[in-house]
Amino acid sequence: MFSSIRSRLILIAVLALMSLWALRPRQATRLVTENGVARTDTVTRFGPTLGLDLQGGIHLGLELDQSKMVSTDPKRDLDLALTILRKRIDEFGVAEPTVQKSGDDRIVVELPGETDPERAKAIVQRTAFLEFRITDKSQALERALPAMDRALRAAGVTGTAGAAPAAPNAVTQLLGGDSARTDTSVVTDGVLSGLIRPAGGANYSPMPGEYMVPVGAADRVDSLLSMPTVMRELPRGLTWRWDPDTVSIGVEPFRMLYILEGRAIMDGTHLEQAQAQIDPLTSGAIVSFQLDRAGGSTFGRETSRHVGDYMAILLDGRVQGRPPVINSRIDRRGQITLGNKTMQEAQDLALSLNAGALPIPLKVVEGVEVGPTLGQDSINGGILAGLVGTALVILIMIGYYHWSGLLAVGGLMLYILYAVGALTLVGATLTMPGIAGLVLSIGIAVDANVLIFERIREELDHGKNVRLAIDEGFTHAMSAIIDSNVTTVMTALFLFQFGTGPVKGFAVTLSLGIAASMITSIFVVRTFYMIWLQRKPALAELSI
Repeated sequence: MFSSIRSRLILIAVLALMSLWALRPRQATRLVTENGVARTDTVTRFGPTLGLDLQGGIHLGLELDQSKMVSTDPKRDLDLALTILRKRIDEFGVAEPTVQKSGDDRIVVELPGETDPERAKAIVQRTAFLEFRITDKSQALERALPAMDRALRAAGVTGTAGAAPAAPNAVTQLLGGDSARTDTSVVTDGVLSGLIRPAGGANYSPMPGEYMVPVGAADRVDSLLSMPTVMRELPRGLTWRWDPDTVSIGVEPFRMLYILEGRAIMDGTHLEQAQAQIDPLTSGAIVSFQLDRAGGSTFGRETSRHVGDYMAILLDGRVQGRPPVINSRIDRRGQITLGNKTMQEAQDLALSLNAGALPIPLKVVEGVEVGPTLGQDSINGGILAGLVGTALVILIMIGYYHWSGLLAVGGLMLYILYAVGALTLVGATLTMPGIAGLVLSIGIAVDANVLIFERIREELDHGKNVRLAIDEGFTHAMSAIIDSNVTTVMTALFLFQFGTGPVKGFAVTLSLGIAASMITSIFVVRTFYMIWLQRKPALAELSI
């Protein structure tokens, strides 16, 4: 099929055009944050995807957090977490991220170009479990507090534990009385009674099931409420959840504690879409959501039963802002008000909800941040090594094989184009070990030509003419070329199968380099010989 020079040149040109097409400039988008404001930038990229060690960014190693939830099938949960993380990272705004399993119990996330490690950790660790619960309106906690305090005293937990009364502010000192401040730190004989107070105070309207706890005492209150003897005193069918934000009432900061119905009226399994938006009334960040048809029907039925009640929106067990009142039936559409949170936080929440909830929380067991300066130094070093290696190969080939060496150099130039184009076309990520594999394969690319040229010399020494010697040289050297390249490819396959990320990058680059070298050293250089002999027919029949 490729016996004619014309057909061979057409194939060489097609491969070159495909490589150039793969190396064409392409646009990529990424999310950039400046002064708390998120915006989308478009960047132009050339060539193969650069790995974390070349571009800089964030590397995270994640494992299932069995301390928070025990899994009956860790392998299935890890695979599900991998799928969810891929969806989240795809919407994260990072160009060409990497999310893959490492072994049987770890997920590796690489975010090239990302410079905010805390935001990255927050997104990959968020379980994104969404719930809607009705707040308690029966004042069950207030009635249960005396019994809870008795249970604590029986367990040996005593003391007032109340915060010291807040110092009077300047207005109070001037005018006297208690109208200018709200004394929310009343010390009582009960431990919990002295820390948990019904919400209310200056410019703060309370709602059913809402209580306030001094910020410094919130962790202790949560620990005491979690004691089994105390939990038994809270009526069945109720639970408690915290608002993670701090609220200032009067002159004191508080954390809000909410008593909620134990049964959620809806969760995020029916969520169809979530989108970050700006509330036109308050100019604050919100996340609007839409449920599927079945979820909308259930949500509408439940909210119609609770018109006039307050509904808490929970994400990962935390109340998202003050629970809104249900004024009318809510079907498929609703919104989550985020208070003073930024638009970026709203976008992060929306993408986590869209990707789905993680089956088990993830913990970060490895976190590395690579600076872009280090990555650029690696690129410069790799380019320098490639240029020096290529220059030495060119000098040796031309100096030792003269005209034949020049033909091999022409094939080497096409080899570099084909190898880099193939890396880009298959979507391989180029890392520092990958550059090492590419530089190594430059030497391998002319190794086949050395075998061929030496065989041609032997045939010429036996008195054969140039044309026949070239034919015999390519034919008889083929077995040795195939043998050496096949063993190298097998080694690369083992490295890819059992190696880690950098080793796999080396194996991929080496394998693609060997494939490209087979094409250039055998097919391309043979075509150059055919053109040379066609232009010098008298030389073809000459015996040397």
